[in-house]
Amino acid sequence: MRTDLAYGRLPDEREDHFLGLEAAHLVGTEALLTTRDNIEAVIEAKAMMCAYGPAGYGKTMAVNSALRALAPDITYRLELRSGPTPRDIRHGLFKALRLPGEPPKRPIEFDALLKNVLAEQFRVLVCDEAQWMSRTGFEFWRHLWDDRHTDIAVVFAGGDSCYRVLRREPMLASRMYIWQEFDRIPKAEVRQVIAAFHPVWATAEPGLINAVDVEAAHGSFRNWANITHHLVAGMRKTGADTVTEALVHWVYSKIGGM
Repeated sequence: MRTDLAYGRLPDEREDHFLGLEAAHLVGTEALLTTRDNIEAVIEAKAMMCAYGPAGYGKTMAVNSALRALAPDITYRLELRSGPTPRDIRHGLFKALRLPGEPPKRPIEFDALLKNVLAEQFRVLVCDEAQWMSRTGFEFWRHLWDDRHTDIAVVFAGGDSCYRVLRREPMLASRMYIWQEFDRIPKAEVRQVIAAFHPVWATAEPGLINAVDVEAAHGSFRNWANITHHLVAGMRKTGADTVTEALVHWVYSKIGGM
C-alpha cells in the first residue's frame, strides 16, 4: 500500500504489474513504444494527451513506463476516485505536489496558489483513472493548463468514458494534442508477448498460450497477470516446473474461467 509520503510519485515497474507479480517483465509491445513516442511529443509541446481504453489493457503501465524514462523527476500523479469534483482535484494536486502548510479554504485562493506553483518550473501532471471525471473535472484541468503562466503538460489515462466525455465537449477535445487508444493484445502477437512477459510461459506450448488467451485472458495484460500469479502459486505447491493443461484448468477453477 502506498503511503502519504509516496503519493504523487511514479511507482517502480514491479508496482505497476497487477498484484506485484514477481519476475514479470515489461514487454516492448507496439502500444508501449507508441506511448513513449506520444508522451515524448506531449512533453516537448507542453500539451495534453488522453490515453484511453478498457480496463486491464496496459494504459497505466505504458504511461508510467514512458515517464520513468523521460521525466521521472518532474512527474506528479493523481489517482482520483469516483466522481471527483474540482475541490477533490485541488486537494489531490496539493498533496501530490507536497505543498507546505494547510490547503486554502477559498477556491479562488486555492487556484491562485496552484497556478503560482505550477508556474515555477515545468511539470508533467498525470491524472490516472480519468474515467471517473465529469465535464467539470476536465474543465478544471483545462483551466489550469490554459493559464498563460502555468508550465505543464497533462496526461489523462482512463477508460472509454473518459474519451466520450472529452469528445462531447469541443472546448476540451480541441485542446487534446494526442489521443491514444489501447486495445487487447493482438492475437498474432499473443504467443511472443506472453512468452516474454513471464518466465513460466517461456517454455509453454504455443498452443496452450493461445488457448489460455481465448478461454480466459482475452488479450488483457491484467488477466494474464492474474492467471500467472495463480499459476506460479500452483507450480510452487505441486513442484511442477512447466505449465501443463491440468495446471491451467486448476487456475480456471480459481478465476471462474473455462
